[in-house]
Amino acid sequence: MRKSHPVRRAVLAGAATVSGIVLLLSLKPGSDPGSASAAGGAAPPVTAQSPQGGRGTGNGTVTGDAVRTRYGPVQVRLTVSGGKITGAEAVRAPEGGQSDRVTADAVPRLNRAAVAAGSADIDAVSGATYTSAGYVKSLQSALDKAAAATGAGSEAGAAEEGAGAGQGTRVLTGDATQTQYGPVQVRVTVSGGRITGAEALQAPRGGRSDQVTADAVPQLNRAAVAAGNADIDAVSGATYTSAGYRRSLQSALDRAGG
Repeated sequence: MRKSHPVRRAVLAGAATVSGIVLLLSLKPGSDPGSASAAGGAAPPVTAQSPQGGRGTGNGTVTGDAVRTRYGPVQVRLTVSGGKITGAEAVRAPEGGQSDRVTADAVPRLNRAAVAAGSADIDAVSGATYTSAGYVKSLQSALDKAAAATGAGSEAGAAEEGAGAGQGTRVLTGDATQTQYGPVQVRVTVSGGRITGAEALQAPRGGRSDQVTADAVPQLNRAAVAAGNADIDAVSGATYTSAGYRRSLQSALDRAGG
């Protein structure tokens, strides 16, 4: 009996190994979902789409001017989506001593009020008159910036909305009216021949006037929008401010053609 040659045994063993590998490869499926997932990693997160405003209004954040008050500056930042306020926060507010407690109580309420109203026509928080007044001014400046940034689209949408009356959207400022306690000046937004917004650019300030203004002006703004003209009642305790408001409001409406 002849002994196998060592070299021949090595060659035969190698050939068997190669054959086995080829056989295994031929049995492997063409694609492996599990391997593909592992190679590709986790699926990419779904990106939330920005809400689309029906009137071409923009989305994003806008920061109002810093407004100085007796107790420190107030500055508001808004989140706007589809032309509506979806979030509000005070990036600056009075702090130190008693101001810390007042700010902690008032600012969250002002933030909620801004989102709920969708405008700067919000009431002052009791016990936080100066902070509230500064908040409203900074909030309005943020809204003005947002409107300016998307003015063309907003005006086109508003014009479409008021097409039945053949009029678009206009912002008109009345005359500054002098009163016993200081000037009052009103700015109105008119769309489709109707008042859709009103605000006091100037109002009596200092001492007791701050409290009167903070209480009366939001009421006068709402009354102007509700009435659609300058025939609105005076706010109790704010006779002079109310009279100046009405005169300035009427001058603004006169510029709008009645």
